[in-house]
Amino acid sequence: MADTMASPPTHSAGEADTRRDFLKLVTVAFAAVGVGAVVWPFISSMNPSRDVLALASTDIDLAPIAVGQAITVMWRGKPVFVRHRSAAEIEAARATPMADLKDPIADQSRTQKPEWLIVVGVCTHLGCVPLGQKSTDARGEYGGWFCPCHGSHYDTSGRIRKGPAPLNLAVPTYSFTSDTKIRVG
Repeated sequence: MADTMASPPTHSAGEADTRRDFLKLVTVAFAAVGVGAVVWPFISSMNPSRDVLALASTDIDLAPIAVGQAITVMWRGKPVFVRHRSAAEIEAARATPMADLKDPIADQSRTQKPEWLIVVGVCTHLGCVPLGQKSTDARGEYGGWFCPCHGSHYDTSGRIRKGPAPLNLAVPTYSFTSDTKIRVG
């Protein structure tokens, strides 16, 4: 009876190693795909949401802003002051000696075109919104902006001149997309 039973096929050692290697490779690949399927939604959830991406940049039409006028637009939840400066405001900003400034930065470094000043309208002391956007607002001793909360005075270039604020009003990243339009962000 022992002669009638079929014996299992014999494989060489090299053939068994090849099968074992193939099974290991398939198992590792299957595990990697499984881990990727579990981890990907978690990583994807760290990306900014659509409403945040929509606020990443904002386009501003400068054409309706008259010389001496300022507007406020919202960008990333912060007010951005856009001022069409007069020749007198530009002259006053450029004539200021650097030694008189707490945070000395030349006016030319803060603007791409001298007649347009774009700054984030948040006081660098405690995050208040300074006055000076409306023609009836107090603009402080230097003709720029005035933060009534603690008495910070900014000049026509948005630089801190007096008061507790340690830094100038921040200049956001912006670019001119045409002669009369800018993109902030």
